Amino acid sequence: MWNKVSVAPLRHWHALAQPIRHASGNVRTVTLIPGDGIGPEIAVAVQRIFEAAEAPIAWEAVDVTPVKNPDGTMGIPKAAIDSVNKNQIGLKSPLMTPVGKGFRSLNLQLRKEFSLYANVRPCKSIEGYKTLYDDVDLVTIRENTEGEYSGIEHEIVSGVVQSIKLITENASRRVAEFAFEYAKNNNRSKVTAVHKANIMRMSDGLFLRCCREAAEKHPEVKFEEKYLDTVCLNMVQDPTQYDVLVMPNLYGDIISDLCAGLIGGLGLTPSGNVGTGGAIFEAVHGTAPDIAGHDKANPTALLLSSVMMLRYMDLYDHAQRIETACFEVIREGQTITGDLGGQAKCSEYTDAIIRKLEAGQ
Repeated sequence: MWNKVSVAPLRHWHALAQPIRHASGNVRTVTLIPGDGIGPEIAVAVQRIFEAAEAPIAWEAVDVTPVKNPDGTMGIPKAAIDSVNKNQIGLKSPLMTPVGKGFRSLNLQLRKEFSLYANVRPCKSIEGYKTLYDDVDLVTIRENTEGEYSGIEHEIVSGVVQSIKLITENASRRVAEFAFEYAKNNNRSKVTAVHKANIMRMSDGLFLRCCREAAEKHPEVKFEEKYLDTVCLNMVQDPTQYDVLVMPNLYGDIISDLCAGLIGGLGLTPSGNVGTGGAIFEAVHGTAPDIAGHDKANPTALLLSSVMMLRYMDLYDHAQRIETACFEVIREGQTITGDLGGQAKCSEYTDAIIRKLEAGQ
């Protein structure tokens, strides 16, 4: 179970605790959510690369187009829920949330449905893709199930809306404990709790207390407390002063995107959502409907998320080979997509990674 994280062997990028293995053979079935817009294209790119790497993965594609529940609300199809519950692991391309009343984010629904309480997003500088910052190497860990994203809103009177920020001891404690276990498993030296307990003394105060209690259990990991606004200021001045950051939901949503910007954007940033019964790894960028179907998408974020997934599944060699091939193509800069400054198509970039894999066999 994820609230009792076991130690996994250290590998470059990030090691996570090991999931439950299927008893039948070595091939694992993964639920694949192709997503919207460019989602299906980048999902195909990942599948092609996995095939070239001979990764022992069988894909079970599911449709998560919202369906109407008996109470009139829109929700995730039962077949998709059953697939994730059965496989306990998934890979998800970006999903679009329609704007308008009655539509709730499918991403939020997936996190709540499967108790994916910790969002893990490593941000590490990629050689060959120059940004304003060098040597960035940090990880944001975001509580993923409550806070301002609990969906508790109502109109008090006309023109006055109240949105409730929900913070619980159980959720705060488990994500704090996860952060310290993650730091230990990955030879990280420091955990920073990000908060605004000076203003929200009860809600953020509870979260901070749980972080302090977790720190006491893990004295070998340095612990510090920082205000959210201070972290934002310091991050753009010198991101190397941070290592692992843990924070409530909304703060994590903001800070994780800020950190992605330090290394080149969401198109290069992997993400994993882990919980008590499994995990879903995902690309967190948008669906880019303007380029959908034009073979222009960059599959790197989804590919690196799938590398996280392979390490979660204890498939370290396959993960290392795919990651190395991807980084070599980016470093060489000859066959990269437009958002990375190149002119290659998505399929050409994918082909270049596959050639690296085949050359290394």
